[in-house]
Amino acid sequence: MIRGAIFDLDGTLLDSMSIWDTIGEDYLRSLGKEPREDLKETFKTFTLEQSAQYYRDHYGVALSVRELVDGVNQMVEHYYTDRVLLKPGAADFLEQLDRRGIKMCVATVTDQKLAGAALERLGVRKYFSEIFTCTSTGHSKEEPDIYREAAKHMGTEKAETAVFEDALHALKTAGKDGFLTVAVYDAHEREQDLLKEAADCYLQDYIHAEEFWRFMNR
Repeated sequence: MIRGAIFDLDGTLLDSMSIWDTIGEDYLRSLGKEPREDLKETFKTFTLEQSAQYYRDHYGVALSVRELVDGVNQMVEHYYTDRVLLKPGAADFLEQLDRRGIKMCVATVTDQKLAGAALERLGVRKYFSEIFTCTSTGHSKEEPDIYREAAKHMGTEKAETAVFEDALHALKTAGKDGFLTVAVYDAHEREQDLLKEAADCYLQDYIHAEEFWRFMNR
């Protein structure tokens, strides 16, 4: 029986992955540097701090890691505070979980302030007791620490806590650590077959979530 749920933000709850398609290149160009690679792929598993350090190590950017992270957040702030939308059906899905007494947290790479602002504007911040970020935990989603901290906060065991993710690497991290895993389709994850294979439950969207409700009560 599921007692807790940990939700990734971008691509899982928010239809926001498009902003990250070019942000790496766009921000680097704003610093007067031309990208030599597909930074979206390079940064796929990075925290913002790791991405900032990569700018310093590989492109000779002289700004500090903190200054670089702040610069990226400023570039995307308007998008999160004013424009980004929930994925279809997500609000009703969260409401149903809440009615069933499921505890919920967010675990995201995105800055906590921006994540909170977006969720508040969209009317769903009330469902989450806490927002955990890779920055606050000091670990990327290549490591399970962010999920462990969220479960500890909710007081739920791994075997009764579902982690919702759209990215294969993050879902596999949670699954290997003993959490239940729910894959949420997003077009930006190219390995959908592998994602589906790795997950305990797979959702094409939140509107048609019958498989999850069966999975929840198994």
